[in-house]
Amino acid sequence: MAHLDPFFKQVDSLQDSFIDRLREAVAIPSISSEDDRREDVIKMGHWLAAQIRALGGTVEIRELGQQPGHEHLVLPPVLLGRYGDDPKKKNVLIYGHYDVQPARKTDGWNTEPFELHVDEKGRMFGRGSTDDKGPVLGWLNAIEAHQKAGIELPVNLIMCFEGMEENGSEGLDDTIRAEAKKFFKDADVVCISDNYWLGTEKPCLTYGVRGCNYYSLEVSGPGADLHSGVYGGMTHEPMTDLIHLMNSFVDSRGKILIKGIDDLVAPLSKEEDALYPPIAFTMNDLHEGLGSETSIYDNKEDSLKHKMRYPSLSLHGIEGAFATPGAKTVIPAKVTGKFSIRTVPNMEIDDVTALVEKHVNEEFAKLKSKNKMKFKVMHVGKWWVEDPNHPNYTGAAKAVERVFGVKPDMTREGGSIPVTLTFQSELKKSVLLLPMGSSTDGAHSINEKLDKRNYIEGTKLLGAYLHYVAEELKQ
Repeated sequence: MAHLDPFFKQVDSLQDSFIDRLREAVAIPSISSEDDRREDVIKMGHWLAAQIRALGGTVEIRELGQQPGHEHLVLPPVLLGRYGDDPKKKNVLIYGHYDVQPARKTDGWNTEPFELHVDEKGRMFGRGSTDDKGPVLGWLNAIEAHQKAGIELPVNLIMCFEGMEENGSEGLDDTIRAEAKKFFKDADVVCISDNYWLGTEKPCLTYGVRGCNYYSLEVSGPGADLHSGVYGGMTHEPMTDLIHLMNSFVDSRGKILIKGIDDLVAPLSKEEDALYPPIAFTMNDLHEGLGSETSIYDNKEDSLKHKMRYPSLSLHGIEGAFATPGAKTVIPAKVTGKFSIRTVPNMEIDDVTALVEKHVNEEFAKLKSKNKMKFKVMHVGKWWVEDPNHPNYTGAAKAVERVFGVKPDMTREGGSIPVTLTFQSELKKSVLLLPMGSSTDGAHSINEKLDKRNYIEGTKLLGAYLHYVAEELKQ
């Protein structure tokens, strides 16, 4: 595809204006989880819509109304956009979000979080730079570079950009369901750029994510908190019961102890097993991420499999327990433990919950306690997995090779990205995760950044992907 060369040159020549575009976007503090920033989120949505229209695209600003449970707040709109309407071309649906996580300089930032700061190493610091304003603008940059290079986009773009991703994506699923046979009906494939390379040097394509079943376990007994010197040894203590229960879920090597969980996990095929050895990842990378050498496994393959394709159970905290500095001799009257299971194929949500509830009831019965126990499902999200041999993926892989000169790693995310499953289930189309940023970007942390190289080469990648996927879909 020699015709991509002028596009690549145009991206290079426009990089300063592309960085200015990102600087303008980062300056809008579109924090969806803070009430007093809601107007800024809405402002960001309208700014993005104006950018799309300036490039010749069309945008429907889909208003979502009041936020349930927070009626004083208006939900930010979902932007439904189009660029190109040639019936002879394939249609690629792209998704991203324009809201960001909270950030204040006093959190420990080295620079002002809503002022893009580019250092001598080409690191562009700013809240939202990598999550997800940089990748969203990468699509717009690719459109502009095509226009100025005089190259026609090989596909029609359908856009879906939301402003509540960092705050539960309120209203998005309903919008996707409502538009599946309307605005999105012509989509041939879906591409999302809202995740990260596994390391810092080698791009990846992501074909799956784990789901998440989040539970709580409440144990209560006394009518009020008690003094351990007065009542210790005389009463069933809720904290003691809860610790027994939570200790029964998982061992120190991460093995889930709930009977029947392992039987739900899809077996590892030879084809899938072969994807792990080539992945550019080392135990040093893992230890750097951990900030210690506390890894359970001592080799890359086992570590990655337990991050990507095996379930895990984590204990998150205990509500109601004494947690401040000092020595307080209290017996809490009620405590609530929080834990979750990251699920994988073929672990269905209800099957997992049934096994957990059965285990909890059996273990509590063993304690012969007079306390009361309540098990609750807090929220659930299903796993998602795609066929990495679909044209959506083979096209993206060829684009990676063209831009970066290497074959991409094929990865699955350990975390959850619910929108992938929603698009897959509602549109019945292949969904691709095509990341721009790297593992060191610190998306939800202080000093979030996007490397200039990843932004500019990532813009080339998004543009090249459109050409290669158009060819692959024709075959």
